[in-house]
Amino acid sequence: MVMISLSLTSCSRQQQVVLIVAGSTSVQPYAEILAEEFAHLHPELLVDVQGGGSSAGVTAVNSGTADIGMSSRALKSSEENLWSIEIAKDGLAIIVNPQNPVLNLSLEQVKAVYSGEFKNWSLLGGVDHPIHVITREEGSGTRSAFEELVMGSAFVTPKALVQDSNGVVRQLVAGDPYAVGYISLGLVDQTVKALELDGVAAIVENVLLGSYHLYRPFLFVSLSEPEGPARLYIDYILSPEGQKLLEDEGLIPRWEEVR
Repeated sequence: MVMISLSLTSCSRQQQVVLIVAGSTSVQPYAEILAEEFAHLHPELLVDVQGGGSSAGVTAVNSGTADIGMSSRALKSSEENLWSIEIAKDGLAIIVNPQNPVLNLSLEQVKAVYSGEFKNWSLLGGVDHPIHVITREEGSGTRSAFEELVMGSAFVTPKALVQDSNGVVRQLVAGDPYAVGYISLGLVDQTVKALELDGVAAIVENVLLGSYHLYRPFLFVSLSEPEGPARLYIDYILSPEGQKLLEDEGLIPRWEEVR
């Protein structure tokens, strides 16, 4: 559903194609960076990147309100009628405040924290203080990946503080010495500390080595194989330039799969 917007210039009426890309708030910042670079190559095309969550992106594509949906989780069986392509992989980091003395947790300990079984940092080698658990909202691809990779059949405690983006989770953990959260590995910065999991550091190199197991796909989806402007944008993302940009931003590009 490529939209056409008309703008008047001093000389003539100029057409601009608007491509709507919507969905995962994890993929969103990377899609926006790519859109900015893409605009230099195709100034006649405007890529409008919107959030809403992975499930919202799938819904937007199905309803025709977006040309491309963004998902940070694998498609569900009910969604496999859609065309999809992986643009990169992203690790998931379990983050705490830099003041927190805890450096390493096992996956079972993370599960126990998020299920509500472990409620105090002292049980994990930290200070004697309640754990402030932060999670993502239902429909979030980040939460879906976390539940699949960490929680299994267990449920996230209803006492967890629910937030609607990686950025807000990072901000809250950065400001709370007793908080724990999970965010995209590519968004970890100096304001938070990514915990080791079972003694393995949360870095891209360990994802590639297969020793760090928390990662998920970043997908673009559409009703059918894209053509026209949507195809141009996707081809740019899959090009060496686009993949290098994603790698520089902390994601795992597609070419790493064949190394």
